[in-house]
Amino acid sequence: MKLKPSLRQKKRYVLFEIQAAKTFSLAEVSEAVEFSLQRFLGELGMAKASPLLVKEKWHEKKQRFVLKVNHTHVDEVKSAVILNKKIKNTPVLIRSIVISGTLKKISSHLL
Repeated sequence: MKLKPSLRQKKRYVLFEIQAAKTFSLAEVSEAVEFSLQRFLGELGMAKASPLLVKEKWHEKKQRFVLKVNHTHVDEVKSAVILNKKIKNTPVLIRSIVISGTLKKISSHLL
């Protein structure tokens, strides 16, 4: 049984870029992002924000990734991810590039 559109969770896609001296794999980035979200938002905040790393939109050369987030918790998720200063003991700078309602618009900024 499908949900009516009015009952579905509204989502936003946030594009992030990692700036660091070395490149990271998707698994390392995923682990670091999940840890920082858990630390900043807690379990209840994670359940409400329902963040999801979109694995198909990982760009290894540019170190960019996309998070799918509930539309009401975009600012909290951005804050949680940006506050992460290290991945595998390597200092990093993570910045958000763009927020969009569709993956098609995010894909144009990914390249």
